[in-house]
Formats: sequence, C-alpha cells, structure tokens
Amino acid sequence: MSDAEEPSELDERRLLRVGPELTIPLSEVTLRTSRSSGPGGQHANVTASRVEAIFDVLASPSLSEPQRARLLARVGPRLVAVAQDERSQMRNRELALARLAERIERALIVPRKRRATRPSAAARARRLDQKRRSAQRKQARRPPSPDSD
Repeated sequence: MSDAEEPSELDERRLLRVGPELTIPLSEVTLRTSRSSGPGGQHANVTASRVEAIFDVLASPSLSEPQRARLLARVGPRLVAVAQDERSQMRNRELALARLAERIERALIVPRKRRATRPSAAARARRLDQKRRSAQRKQARRPPSPDSD
C-alpha cells in the first residue's frame, strides 16, 4: 500500500468514530465555546474553555435512513454534548466529541427482541418448596390454639 492510499493522521482527526460501522466527518459537528461555569479563579474569567458539540441528525448525509430514523426517535433532531471538566479548551473539545460519539452509539443500539419463555420444572419445584417452608415458618410463630390440648 502506498503513502497516498493510507489515511493520514490528519484525516483520522477529521472523523468522529462512532462504533465499528459508522464514522461522521467533523464538518457535520458544530463546536461552540463559551466561558466555563464554576470555580477556577481568574483563569475561568478569561478563557472560553467550555465546549458544546452539536450534531444535526436531519442534515447529516453520513447516516443511513434507518440510522437517522432511530436517532430521531430516540434522541430527537439535535444531539448536544457539553464538556467543561478541564481547564484546557482542547481537552474539553476531545471530551465533548467523545461524549457525542458515545451518545450516538448508544442511541443506535437496537435492543434484542424478548422471547417468551416458561419456568422450568425445577424452578417451579424450588418456588413451591420455598413457599412451603415459608408457610411452615409462619405456622410455627403462631400461638398454640386452645383446643390443641
């Protein structure tokens, strides 16, 4: 494979990997920065370290129609992930993109259908045995009846 065919490190940074089968170009993700809330002293008052990553589900050409329908049904037309944990805007950007990818991946998971099953004979026997022992224990707690003499 020649150098021209290998994806460069720069290309990897321009893609948001969401699970094994989906990658979203970062051009489809809007990043907004603002000043972070909370403690931080003078540093927090001058740096825009809070990062919001916004993904527009309706406008994304990267999604297949079933994926788009699933995302719309589960999370709506816009997905937003916010990070303001770190002092560095670059680190918060990485965190916001990772959170966005995780939310998209979780929303795309198709739950397995539940198959109705019946309790086994052993499970029924255990349940009835437990009920019998519980009834005997409660019976033993009762005061003796007057006519039992």
